[in-house]
Parts: sequence; structure tokens; C-alpha cells
Amino acid sequence: MTVASPPAMQCSWKAVLLLVAASLAVQYTAIRTLIAKPFAICRMTKQRGCEPRPGAPCQSRPPASHILVLATTRSGSSFVGQLLNQHSDIFYLFEPLYHVQTSLINTSLRLRQPADGRRLLLGAYRDLLRSLFGCRLHDLETYIKPAPQHHRTQRLFRRGASTALCSPPLCADWPAPERWEEGECVRRCGALNLSLASGVCRRLHHVAIKTVRIPEVGDLRPLLEDPRLNLKVIQLVRDPRGILASRIDTFPDSFRAWKMWRNSGRKPYNLDASHLSATCGDFLRSASTGLARPGWLKGRYMLVRYEDLAREPERKTREIYRFLGVPLDGNVKRWILNNTRGAGASGNHKYATVRDSAATAEGWRLKLTMDMVELVQSICNLTLAQLGYRTVSSVEELRNVSVSLAEDRTFLPFL
Repeated sequence: MTVASPPAMQCSWKAVLLLVAASLAVQYTAIRTLIAKPFAICRMTKQRGCEPRPGAPCQSRPPASHILVLATTRSGSSFVGQLLNQHSDIFYLFEPLYHVQTSLINTSLRLRQPADGRRLLLGAYRDLLRSLFGCRLHDLETYIKPAPQHHRTQRLFRRGASTALCSPPLCADWPAPERWEEGECVRRCGALNLSLASGVCRRLHHVAIKTVRIPEVGDLRPLLEDPRLNLKVIQLVRDPRGILASRIDTFPDSFRAWKMWRNSGRKPYNLDASHLSATCGDFLRSASTGLARPGWLKGRYMLVRYEDLAREPERKTREIYRFLGVPLDGNVKRWILNNTRGAGASGNHKYATVRDSAATAEGWRLKLTMDMVELVQSICNLTLAQLGYRTVSSVEELRNVSVSLAEDRTFLPFL
């Protein structure tokens, strides 16, 4: 007696065949799609580190860096900022913390204890930096006066120092030449759309900010330990004697007594040297922290002397970019070539960067009197020794510019 197979067993081979055919069809369609659109994956994953290369598979980009240039006034920070601003993949902001200071300074001065005012400003500075490194530029609106309307403002401090803020799509009428006067950017570009600027910031891979409003690297510890940031700090220092000479020329109203001393040779009775004490004290404490190499600064701190950068701009710039983990592009190299071999400053602008950088770095030696130099040396002796600046004891030593007062000293990044 023959036993018939169950219906399920009789058709199982047909079901298997159909499944195989369907699977092959799906795979064939997928393969055809990939062949037809070879760079689709690159476009979809670019924000996560995949960078398309013609004729080559996707290549990983370096991790995004958040870069802070920590400096003081007249230390060469505008020059260093431009070394970052010229990079095609860096979104650069010049002194955005200016708006915080001007907005909160009266409030901080009204507080009973100066330390309370300092904490207020530093807390606001850190909060805004965290926002800006995250490309949330609309957080600036709290501090800009008058307040932006519909996220548009013409009052962003030193907008013209940022290539990204003066280029399409933020400025449709700007031809983006290699050099321009900052004011021309605002005149030709009109109001800045902060929402659109935030989008431009997100499309670029790195964010760099320059500030002279944070005294010490220790004040940045909460940001340096924030796992959401990849913050790297370049602390820029300069010989305090050079800083003084530059401040006298740049801020004549604030340094009137110093200018009188320099011109007449007679020291005024009302001379205020507190700014020198503050600058040298900040340098000393901040550099001491960085050079002690605490764990929270590992891979995140580099000390740069302006004099070293001025003497060998190309080599020092390569070192800076190596520390940042960012490839050095041609725009930066061309800018160095065009801006470190000039006969002097470009125009009379106090933040000009076109100059003979090596001559500029120690040009103060022909401007300050010996009495002025001796005063700075007495106030800043520990800072000068720590940072490798020689003192002088005679006019002959001071004026002999063929011998640099910046010792051959190597300050390696903390990696």
C-alpha cells in the first residue's frame, strides 16, 4: 500500500526555489545600485568621517578638533589666529567672548567681592565657548547689543577677521580675495545670519576660537575634561617687554603716562604698572600648569612663543598643525609666504598681520628706554626666566638686535 506524501512536503522544493530566486534578485539589484552610484556611501557618511576621493574608496578624516588660542593683548594672537583662519576646513571666530565681557562687566563690577565677578565672567565664557564649539552661534544673541533681529546682526565683533563669515553663503557679494580690509566685509556682506552661520560651522570639520579674555589654562579645565569636546589649547606667550612696547603704540589713551616716559625720559609719578603684573602673573601660573603636565591636559596643550613662530613661521606652523592633528593645507602655506616677509605692517591697522615677522618680534628693543626695560624685568623676572627670555643690563645689550633675547628653548606639546 503506497502512502501519499503530505501536501507540505510535496511543494517544499518549490518554495525553496522561489526563495533562492527572490534572494538572488535582491542581491543583483543592490549590486547594480552600488555600481551605478559608487560615491553614495561617502556622501551619506561624510559627517561621520568618510571623505570621498575621486577614483578611490572612502578615506577616514581626522577627528574634529576644537581649538582655542589662549593669549593676551599684543602678543601676536591675531597672527596665530590667521594661521588657523586660512585653513579651508576650519571655522574661525575672532574674540567672540568680547560680547560677554561688554554685556556682563557692569554686573561683575557691582558684586561685593572681585572674585565673585571673576567667577561670573569665567562661567559665562566657558558656557559660550561650549556652545560655539558645538556650532550653536545663536547663543551669542544673548550678549550682542543691540539684540539681533530674526537672528541677523551687523554687530558681531571683528567679523571681517573670519574667512568663513565673509564668504558664500554668508556673503554672496564677496569675491574672497587673499587680502581685504575687515570693514569691507561688513559693508559688502550686510547683516550676518547667525542661523545660517551655524550651518556653515557644522559643515566645516574643525572650529577655532581666539581669545585674550581667559587668564589661565586652568580656567578651562571643565571644558578640557568635557567628553563632548576634543579641545586643544595653544597658549601663546611673548616677551613682556615686547608686549608693553606694542601696547604703548596701539592703545595711546590707556598708556599715555608710559608714552610720556618713553618720549621724555622722565618717569611719571602716576605710572600704572598693574597691567604688567597681571600679564606676567597670568603667564607664569598658566605656563607652570601646562609645563607640569597634569593628566587632564594630556594631548591638549601646547605652549608657543611668538618669537619662535616669527623666526621660523613655516616650521612652527607645521608643529602646531601636527599637534592639532589637522593636515596643513596649501592656503595656510601661501598665507605664511605672503604675510611674513613684508617690509612692515599693512596700513595702520592695529591688528594688521602683514609684516617682516622676524624683525617685528624684537623690534621693541629699539623703542623702549633702558629704564623702562629694567622696570619690566624687575616685575616679570620669574616669568622671563621660565619662558626663556634673557634680561639685559646695558643699553648696548638692549640695542644689539643681532643677538636674540629669546633663548633657544624647546617647548614640546604635551602628547
